[in-house]
Amino acid sequence: METSCLVQPGQASSAMIASYSSGIRIRPVVETDLACVNRVIEAAIMTWALPERVKRLSLPVYRYTSQDLAHLGMVLAEEQTRQIVGVAAWEEAAAKESLPGCRSLLLHGIYVDPSHHRQGIGRQLFGAAESAVCQLQYDGLLVKAQQDANGFFESLGMQSIAVEEPLHQYANRFWKASACSGFATDI
Repeated sequence: METSCLVQPGQASSAMIASYSSGIRIRPVVETDLACVNRVIEAAIMTWALPERVKRLSLPVYRYTSQDLAHLGMVLAEEQTRQIVGVAAWEEAAAKESLPGCRSLLLHGIYVDPSHHRQGIGRQLFGAAESAVCQLQYDGLLVKAQQDANGFFESLGMQSIAVEEPLHQYANRFWKASACSGFATDI
């Protein structure tokens, strides 16, 4: 039986991150959202510039479970109709992945339903991640991006991080210093 991806009244957390802006509200993910969140992720992944088989094989790795809610910061974007159209997730980055001397949040990803691309939803989700960086007092935000997302992250002011160890580092890494920490660095 197909689960509806409309959030029922009372399911949403009372701690809203943002009110409806441009018809979209950003709020924390709750366990009852996970099936719909994973459908958005699947739809987004299927648009990536990768072979179909690679996309299908990688889908299980990208799906979130209730265990992930205990370890990750996760927000979703929903329309006024309560249709879930995007998601972002993050956690503390390992010291070896961060810039030297920096504490970073690692953005696991921003996923937007393809029918809602180019409507500013990804930017709103990125803004929620930046807010988490400030609230949690990290030095900045780190992301490991799919190559076809590089332009998106660059448009948000992220700087590409040089790959010094190609066998051990992700090829498309980006960094953005926190606007609230006063921390600045040139990469």
